[in-house]
Amino acid sequence: QVQLVESGGGLVQAGGSLRLSCAASGRTFSRYVFAWFRQGPGKEREFVGVVSWSGSNTRFADSVKGRFTISRDNAKNTVYLQMNSLKPEDTAVYYCAAGSDYWRTVAYEYQYWGQGTQVTVSS
Repeated sequence: QVQLVESGGGLVQAGGSLRLSCAASGRTFSRYVFAWFRQGPGKEREFVGVVSWSGSNTRFADSVKGRFTISRDNAKNTVYLQMNSLKPEDTAVYYCAAGSDYWRTVAYEYQYWGQGTQVTVSS
């Protein structure tokens, strides 16, 4: 069992940056890959990116590639999503999710979820 709590969301102007954090409970943190998903108003939940068990590998959706990075600190049981050059279309609720397969990009393939944190990018 893993419990996830996201934080760091807020309102930012276009071109700005935010860093989201996802704090995980439990002693099995390093056994999971962690992904970030987002869901904008009236949209499906979409994959943003994922970090591997060790943190040495990451993958991203094309829409955020080059602007977002993901890192993890296994000693602190925390995953981070650094978002730079934000655009209004990045406005969404951002969710952290834990899973077992680094190559999965569909929401239902992840076992544990946080409650989400709102990111709003103004133009």
